[in-house]
Amino acid sequence: MRQNLSPIAHAAYHDLLRSLKDDAVSDLRGTPTRVERGGKVFWYDSYRIGSDVRKAYIGEDSAELRSRFERSAALAAKRNDHQRHRARLIRILRAEGWSGVDVTTGSLLNALQKVGVFRLGGIIVGTQAFRLYEGELGIRYAFDQAAQTNDIDIASFERLSLVLADVVSEPLTKVLADFEFDAVPSLEPGKVWRWRQSRNELLLEFLAPSFEAAEALKPLTDLGVHAQSLHFLNFLIAEPIQVAVTYRSGVLVQVPRAERFAVHKLIVADRRKEGPESLTSIKDRAQAAFLIDALAEDRPDDLAEAFEDAFSRGPRWRKRLLATLRRMPDTRKRLMDAGIPSKHLSE
Repeated sequence: MRQNLSPIAHAAYHDLLRSLKDDAVSDLRGTPTRVERGGKVFWYDSYRIGSDVRKAYIGEDSAELRSRFERSAALAAKRNDHQRHRARLIRILRAEGWSGVDVTTGSLLNALQKVGVFRLGGIIVGTQAFRLYEGELGIRYAFDQAAQTNDIDIASFERLSLVLADVVSEPLTKVLADFEFDAVPSLEPGKVWRWRQSRNELLLEFLAPSFEAAEALKPLTDLGVHAQSLHFLNFLIAEPIQVAVTYRSGVLVQVPRAERFAVHKLIVADRRKEGPESLTSIKDRAQAAFLIDALAEDRPDDLAEAFEDAFSRGPRWRKRLLATLRRMPDTRKRLMDAGIPSKHLSE
């Protein structure tokens, strides 16, 4: 069931997110440096260690980021005040019924954020991402099976890992060992893409898009891990957004755009190995239906654009979408309400 956030919660969340974005540029060690690669502009923190010049990736160029550079000195001077303010904002959100994440998940995401996983292109996908759309969409979740998970899935583009020419500040193997995660052996020795936490069975997986017939393991050199590549994932993680995790004084992470997440769930619900009536497929459809219901009301143009994008990518994409929508007549109607032609919603 969907409920709208109160005006107080809505304002508190966006204040929290804005402060976290400010904080990301308030601890620069050197000078912001503009670098152009592959037709795109990126910013790096350039600083010296002895006679060496180091560069740490900050983010892709935007007016918002440049504005924060101009205010970086003032932001740094009030860094501690901002941290305390964010903790107060999180208390407000909890009092307003914000679901948030559990302590185990929050602490792990915080550790991954600190070493640069999300700064370097890591994107939370799967049910953990679904749980983080509350503030972005201005909605509250009435918790049910669709929002429950014991997995954390992080996706990234293999080629982005090469373009950025930066790495996490601490090996992820060490970070995960500190949280009592053990590597799960893969079919390819030495290529680890899954870790399981021994004390509570939390599973962490790394994923990447597959642009080939096979869904092979791919290296994510910036993160120092391998990833399981998957078809259709490139659509999901294009143009991600930043969201706030309400743990301690806040954690800044990346998730897919909600409209892409919803459409992607329509696709993957029909390709689960366990079949379309498996619990996983049922959860996929429930998450898609929930988000499409919200987006059709508040962001119909974004939803229609994402659906048309997926629909235009070829017969395999259309087959998956339509097979799932045959089982979801109410969702099909909501897509029509968002402006998607009926000819694209039936065979």
